[in-house]
Amino acid sequence: AVSLMFALRREIAWRTTAAYAVAQLAGAVIGVWAAHAMFGEALFQVSTKLRDGPAQAFSEGVATFGLIAAILGSIRFRPDATPMIVGLYITSAYWFTASTSFANPAVTIARALSNTFAGIAPSSAPAFIAAQLVGAVVATFLFGWLLQERDIR
Repeated sequence: AVSLMFALRREIAWRTTAAYAVAQLAGAVIGVWAAHAMFGEALFQVSTKLRDGPAQAFSEGVATFGLIAAILGSIRFRPDATPMIVGLYITSAYWFTASTSFANPAVTIARALSNTFAGIAPSSAPAFIAAQLVGAVVATFLFGWLLQERDIR
């Protein structure tokens, strides 16, 4: 979702965005397998945890919208604080969203490969991903407009 935001703002090329998406997905899958190995779980799993319904999907849209807003606001006003702001936002969104704030399509896919408390059933993942993409697009355009530099004379 963040890569999509930068592509929509024409700050990275669409080809680069596609490469990032592939790398992020590969990293997420390898990461979930590494976590399984560290906790003595079977490497290959598929989640059975349903996270269905409009409230869950809306929650993911809100989580991703807020993430993009936090990033764009920090880039505009405190670029050096962006990593800290992203970490703090994701931590807080875990607690204030019904979905526990996946806010990332690659994370959603990886969590579909983990049949633990953190998982998401593959049948629930498309609604999460769609909501994440919608939240990212809406926030990109809204905060692009709200945070644009204006000449006040």
